[in-house]
Formats: sequence, structure tokens, C-alpha cells
Amino acid sequence: MVIVDGAADLPLPDRGGRTCLELAHTPNLDRLAREGVLGEARTVPHGMEPSSACACMSIFGYDPKEYYRGRSGIEAISLGFPIADGEAGFRCNLVCVGEGRMEDYSAGHITDGEAGVLVEALQENLGNEYVRFFQGVGYRHLCKIKGREDTLLAECTPPHDIPGEEIGRFLPRGRGSDFLRDLMSRSVEVLSGHPVNRAREGRGEKPANMIWLFWGSGVMPQLPSFEEKYGVRAALTSGVDLLRGLGKMSGVESLAIPGVTAGPDNDYRAQARGALEALKKYDLVFIHVEAPDEAGHAGQAEDKVEAIESIDREVVGTVLSGVRDGLRLLVMPDHPTPVQVRTHTADPVPFVLWGSGFSGNGGGAFSEREARKTGTFVERGDTLMESLIRG
Repeated sequence: MVIVDGAADLPLPDRGGRTCLELAHTPNLDRLAREGVLGEARTVPHGMEPSSACACMSIFGYDPKEYYRGRSGIEAISLGFPIADGEAGFRCNLVCVGEGRMEDYSAGHITDGEAGVLVEALQENLGNEYVRFFQGVGYRHLCKIKGREDTLLAECTPPHDIPGEEIGRFLPRGRGSDFLRDLMSRSVEVLSGHPVNRAREGRGEKPANMIWLFWGSGVMPQLPSFEEKYGVRAALTSGVDLLRGLGKMSGVESLAIPGVTAGPDNDYRAQARGALEALKKYDLVFIHVEAPDEAGHAGQAEDKVEAIESIDREVVGTVLSGVRDGLRLLVMPDHPTPVQVRTHTADPVPFVLWGSGFSGNGGGAFSEREARKTGTFVERGDTLMESLIRG
């Protein structure tokens, strides 16, 4: 299972109305589209948030309408700090704010090492018996708040939804928001003059000068074991906490493959080779690649095309070169992250099922347009897992 995170897109007017998938040179994905079952699937049920948590839960084969309880709870499980009764958990991004505007939701894709030092400073200065900060990956971290479950009622906006916007209009609002806003405001005092940020600014990099709290969760989701549900043993490789959290929740083991990251520096080939090696032990392996989503959030069509081409060449190509009898593939984005809007949408995404048990249904290339042409539409994306496993 190859999850090409955020790869689906909208037509780009300045690129002849083509999407990033259509602009990318993808001979391996196009081969799958010609030889396998190409179609569209809805991974985000109607009325639900188009987050990776919701969409990837669907891709894992679990109906989000039945199991989804919020993203931060899943990430908390990945970090080994599940949310307890009486606690509220929030995604805590390190962001860059300048002149009151959201300059960068990822603080220039700050490194794990730099972020770790800043999270320690946040815990030392703002943490106490009621507030705790936990390091995640890159700019993505966790804040747990005890005794203030009213904060879960606050209306919060993800920072990647407001690039360049004045943050005052998008700070947490409503019941419980005062506590969150106070933490965010006080974080500026801790971070703005920190040596890590002074060094980043000295190198011409964006500082991580504020925290941004969102995606609150107070109920831990419960998933049945993947092996019990589908009768197969599975593993996954990903550079983000969310996917590893879903793995822990469902009994899917996370593989430790050197070089796997959440950015464009990901070692795609090593990730694919590690997945193929894992198939000697497991029946199914998830390969999750974050890079197209990051490029979509940044509004960089060229970077998104480059990421898609790298996945085609070094992930799908490597997997195809290691094909064994009976191998089946399911390749799809979890959701679109169009470069024009720089955030997730709930639109259906293209998918392709290839290998033993599948034959072509008229697809010519792996793209949104070609998938739509086949007329094959799956209303519930969580049902595709059964198709992959059973053939």
C-alpha cells in the first residue's frame, strides 16, 4: 500500500489546466493505471474534516465515521503519551510569525534537533503539573492540558490554512479559548530570543517564534486489531507521528528504516527497499510518503511535481523491480492538497489496484482526470483495503 500524501490536486490555470499528477513524469504509476483497476475513492466521509488522520484511517481500512475521535489523540499514542481522563491534547506546531502574520506553519521545516531544544525550553518555562509539552517530529509536537477540558470546545484553525494571513483573526475562539491563547502568547516570550532562533536568523532561516495549538482531542480512539479485522500481519514505514500512531492503535508495526523523513530529503529508495524486505515477515506493508503534501501546503507546484516523480521512480519503480508472485499494490493519495489553496480538501482521490487478481479497466495514466474517465467510483474508501487483501 503506497500512500502518496496530498498528491491529488486541482487543475492549474497557469499550467494548461493540468494537475501536478498530470505534469509529473510517472511511467511506473501510469503502467499500474493501464494494467490495473483505476478509479476514484472518497476517503473523507461527507461532513468530516479533510485531515490526514481521518483520510489515512479510511485508507487503513477503518470507517472514520465509526472510529475517528480526533488527530492529536492518535499522535499522542505515537509519542507514547496517551491522553488520560481529564486531559486535553493539542497538536502544537512551532510556527514563524512576522508582523502579526503567519509566515510559515513549519518554521522553515525546523530540524528535530533544534525543535527538541525549543520544546525543552517551552516545558521549562510554561510547563507545570497542568501543562506539558512533548517533542514530536520536525515542527509537529504535542501539548497536554490537565483539568481544562473546556479547551476542547475552542474553535481552532490549523496554521497551514492561513499562510500570510493576520493571525489575530484566527486565534482560538469561543469557550476555553482564553487558556489556549494565553499559552500561545506566552510562548513568544520564550521562543523569540532563544539562541536556537537567533542562530537560525543568523543563517537567514525562519525562526520558530511561536506555538500554535489546534486539533484538540480528549477521547482516545479505539481500533480493532488490523490482524483480527483482516487476517493479515502488517507493517508500515512513515516519517510522521500520525501514521505511526495509527499503526500502534491497530497493531501495525512501524519499521525503523534509516533515512525516512517527512520532507523532500526522504530516502525514497531506502524506504521502498525496507518495505520489500519487510514482506518476508509481513503480509502487507504500508509505505507512506509525506513530501507531496508538504509541497502542496507551501504552494510549490514544482516541488510537488518533483516529489511525485521521486515516488514514481524510487518507490513504485523499486517495488515493481522486486515483484514476486502474487504481489498486489494499492496506490493512492489520502486527500488532495491543492497548491492553489495550500490546504487539504475533501474531494475524492484517484486510486489504482494492481497485480494478481486485477486487470485493466481502461485507464491511461495515474491522474485525477483519467481516474474519473473510468467511471469507477468507491464511495467508502475504507472498503479498498478488503479489495487489496482479497484481490
